[in-house]
Amino acid sequence: MSRSNQDDYFRDYIRARVRTIPDWPIDGVQFRDITPLLQNPATFRRLVDCFVHRYYEKDFDVLACIDARGFIIGGALAYELSTSLVPVRKRGKLPFDTVSESYELEYGTAEVELHKDAVHQGDKVLLLDDLIATGGTMLAASSLITKLGGEIVEAAAIIDLPDLGGSKKLADAGIDVFSICEFEGE
Repeated sequence: MSRSNQDDYFRDYIRARVRTIPDWPIDGVQFRDITPLLQNPATFRRLVDCFVHRYYEKDFDVLACIDARGFIIGGALAYELSTSLVPVRKRGKLPFDTVSESYELEYGTAEVELHKDAVHQGDKVLLLDDLIATGGTMLAASSLITKLGGEIVEAAAIIDLPDLGGSKKLADAGIDVFSICEFEGE
């Protein structure tokens, strides 16, 4: 199977197993639930393998994973790639000295934090989450990483919702973006 056909296979395989929950958490939102990807061991392995194959030979020092579903994929990926894992947490969840950044969600506002010693000057960082919607979480995490002297190599997610504009905002900010699959609409 060619690399392009393999990428298409994995994209279609993963996309077909994402569950859509209409009107959650508010009316009009089509929530893309990754739980089915995690519940089936073969599917979870394929999901992690998608990222492993992409990043196996990429040059980065730190895998920064966003609270909370980014942690699930990130732990397995960091193990497979033998790299460090840094949690980007919701406000108030980290016990050490932190830097923080506020951002807007598609249905509210939030704040993320990072330990001040999590990323060092010159570190190349891969940023990972489950989904890119408006891009606010990843842009906030990226801002924290760059404040600490890190450089974002790429922002990666299982799912991109291009109609919400997040991946475009990331690209406009000079951040390369990778997602396994996309869903149109909200």
